[in-house]
Amino acid sequence: MHKSQRLFQLVNILKSRRFAITAAELASRLNVSPRTIYRDIQHLQSSGVPVEGEAGTGYLIAHYDLPPMMFNLEELQALLLGSKMVSAWTDPQLAAHAQSAITKINAVLPEHLKQQVEELPYLVSSFSHDESHQATTLLLRQAINCKNCVRLDYQDAKQQASLRDVEPLGLVYWGSKWTLIAYCQLRNDYREFRLDRIQTVAKLSELFATTTQKSLNHYMELVKAKYLDLANPTSTDSCSKKVNK
Repeated sequence: MHKSQRLFQLVNILKSRRFAITAAELASRLNVSPRTIYRDIQHLQSSGVPVEGEAGTGYLIAHYDLPPMMFNLEELQALLLGSKMVSAWTDPQLAAHAQSAITKINAVLPEHLKQQVEELPYLVSSFSHDESHQATTLLLRQAINCKNCVRLDYQDAKQQASLRDVEPLGLVYWGSKWTLIAYCQLRNDYREFRLDRIQTVAKLSELFATTTQKSLNHYMELVKAKYLDLANPTSTDSCSKKVNK
C-alpha cells in the first residue's frame, strides 16, 4: 500500500472512532508495524492534522474536516448496490435520497470505472414493493423515529384478522420479506409483523420510550441467543422445557 493511501486510511480510522485506538491496533488493521504507525502519526501531526494522544495510550482525532473520500472499485460497487436496495425496497423519501447518492457517485466516476460499475453482477428487483407498501414503510419509519405507537389491522398466516396497538421498534429485512419488530401492548411482549400482511396502519398520538429491556437491539440479542441455544446440542433439554412451558 502506498504511503498516501495508508495515511488517508489512518485518518479515516481515527476520525470514525469515539475513543482512542492504540498503535498496535492500528498496525494490525493496516498490516504494518507499530513503528510505521508512530512515524505516520508524526507525519500527520506535522501536516496540521489534529491527532491527539501518545504512544501507550492511543490516538484519536477530535474535530477535523476530511477531504472528499476516494473509493476503490469494490467499495463503489458496495455503495451503489446498497443505494439500489434502499431505492427499491424502502419508502419514497429514502428512495429519493438513495437515487441522489447514486447520481452523485456516477457523476464523479472516472471513465475507466464507469463501465465496470455499470456491469455490477447484481440486479435489485422492486416488483413486490408497490406504492401501498412504500406508504406503509414510510409511515412506520416516521413512527419509529418519533416513537409514536401505531394501530395495525393485521392478517396472519391463517388469514385471521386482528387489531393491534404496538410500539414500533424497527424494520428488519430478513432476506425475503420486510418485518416490523414491535412491542405488542396486548401481549406485553415482542412481536413480528410481516409488512405484506399489514392491511392498514395508523399512527397514534400515544408516545412510547425504549429501554435496555425494550428496544430493537434487545430483541436482536434475544434472537441471537435463541439460535445459539438451538444450535448447541447440550442445550436441547433446556430448549424443550422452554417450548413446553
